[in-house]
Amino acid sequence: MKLWDKGISIDKKIEQFTVGNDREIDIHIAKYDVIASRAHAKMLQKIGIITVEELVDLLSGLKVLEEQIEAGTFVIDEQFEDVHSKIEFELTKSLGEVGKKIHTARSRNDQVLVACHLYYKDNLGLVKEKTRTLFNTLINLADTYKDKVLPGYTHLQVAMPSSFGLWFSAYAELMIDDVYMLDAAIKTVDQNPLGSAAGYGSSFPIDRALTTKEMEFATLKYNVVAAQMGRGKNERTIAAALGGLANTMARFAMDTCLYMSQNFSFISFPDALTTGSSIMPHKKNPDVFELIRGKCNKIQALQTEMVLITNNLPSGYHRDFQLLKENIIAAFEEIKDILDIFNYSIQQIIVKDVDIHDDKYKYLFTVDNINTLVVEGQSFREAYQKIGGQVQDGTYVPDTSKQHTHAGSIHNLCLDAIREKFPK
Repeated sequence: MKLWDKGISIDKKIEQFTVGNDREIDIHIAKYDVIASRAHAKMLQKIGIITVEELVDLLSGLKVLEEQIEAGTFVIDEQFEDVHSKIEFELTKSLGEVGKKIHTARSRNDQVLVACHLYYKDNLGLVKEKTRTLFNTLINLADTYKDKVLPGYTHLQVAMPSSFGLWFSAYAELMIDDVYMLDAAIKTVDQNPLGSAAGYGSSFPIDRALTTKEMEFATLKYNVVAAQMGRGKNERTIAAALGGLANTMARFAMDTCLYMSQNFSFISFPDALTTGSSIMPHKKNPDVFELIRGKCNKIQALQTEMVLITNNLPSGYHRDFQLLKENIIAAFEEIKDILDIFNYSIQQIIVKDVDIHDDKYKYLFTVDNINTLVVEGQSFREAYQKIGGQVQDGTYVPDTSKQHTHAGSIHNLCLDAIREKFPK
């Protein structure tokens, strides 16, 4: 059951190798192939390739398949090469000859391409919304704990005073940058490639503006060669966007693991969110955040894979493109789960009181104390040397009363402004 079948027997080993696990992967794009087929059928009727009655039949048949996909009963059986051949077979089985007409003026290449565009666009939107949810959680946590002191570190050495408000809102604002990249990826895939066929268009008088409107794409990918060359470019752009978001979450997860350790002991979580040891009964392991870190690092590697599969391919279609789908779809499914579990877990964080009078935090306020001397009239170099001398000879006594007033600092978090920055 192949769309390209000419009645020639294919070596089974070759067939198995070339099909790979497309059947399993294609379940994720099945509903999008139905959406594209519906738009294509309407266009075929408009240009006179099929009748109104045939269109009604095709739309009815596609509706049945759409309901099966939504119910989870749609299966791509082993005799089918992919979702596209399965859908055409089912339409032909239920509707007869009219089912065979759905492939008119299409190639499997642009079927795959448009289904992927629709899947990518939809799922980038979902990732953006889940990012917004986590962003809001972090901003709310920042507001709740804005007055809770947290030591700041450079080189993992005690440096300057920070706060949990500053920590939470720092990662929230970084996610805004990640959303800028997600929006760029959405703009890249929000272009209709249907009509490019095998990469060189069609001699049928197809109406690509109609299918663009029907599928709610923002615009056309006008040049048919450019549409096919978008395969790989789309995935590289998406991988960069998902990787940027994954980087933010991996670093946040690392902070969380670090701050949970007894040597820092800044935060904790309820027992139900941690795991134990098979031999050490005292252990409360941050496994969820360690797995988030590992999974996010794996997603960051995806961009390199997408580049290496496609970076030296000439124009036109190549079977290498088939290899793009599996891991980019897996990354989408993974990052949606990560965003959900991160948001669920971080809401249950237990923020501890940090004793800033502990001797190890004695030098947190040296910079503030230097600045106080400068405000009183000393030069910065003189003030620096004075406080430095006190540190060296053991006479330094910290003054913890200094306030940071500038925008984005420990005592002026600008949370409302950061909320406002999140792309609408």
